[in-house]
Amino acid sequence: MGKRFIVTAIGKDRPGFIADVSGLIYENGCNLEDSTMTSLSDEFAMIFMIEGPEEKPGEAPLEERLLKECRRLEKEKGISAFVRAIKTRRPVPKKATTSETLHVQGLDQAGIVYKISRYLADNGINITSFESRMTRSPETGAAMYTIDIQIQVPDGMTRARLDDGLTQIGNELNVDISMG
Repeated sequence: MGKRFIVTAIGKDRPGFIADVSGLIYENGCNLEDSTMTSLSDEFAMIFMIEGPEEKPGEAPLEERLLKECRRLEKEKGISAFVRAIKTRRPVPKKATTSETLHVQGLDQAGIVYKISRYLADNGINITSFESRMTRSPETGAAMYTIDIQIQVPDGMTRARLDDGLTQIGNELNVDISMG
């Protein structure tokens, strides 16, 4: 098994962005295992998990080669890319959890993400995916904030307790929080 890395890249959204970054991965003999990519305003952001081949004697370490390629992307393409080695861990049995989806919607305001994520963390609930968007209401033009959060709820947390806590936060922020 080769070494594993997380690669992040950010830059102006344009045709060829993904090709430029995935080329770095391919040209270094790495395999793309997992990814998430999104456009944010006129910027594009991506996160990849990759696995590289075993290093051969006499060749530069893979991490060093990838970092050099990231610097080249910055100079030539205006893409800020970073590489972080990750240790391959043995699978650790996870506590029993239930997957749920939270949907949040309301007027945009400071503190929505913090208060919801703090409540979840304080109750041992892991966020596995988080997407948010700010849009304008077609009727009033007001800034509306929408969040979809995938969570893992420990079996010890009752649905009623989770609902009560989220309802309190929703009432405090004047946003709708639903699960389903």
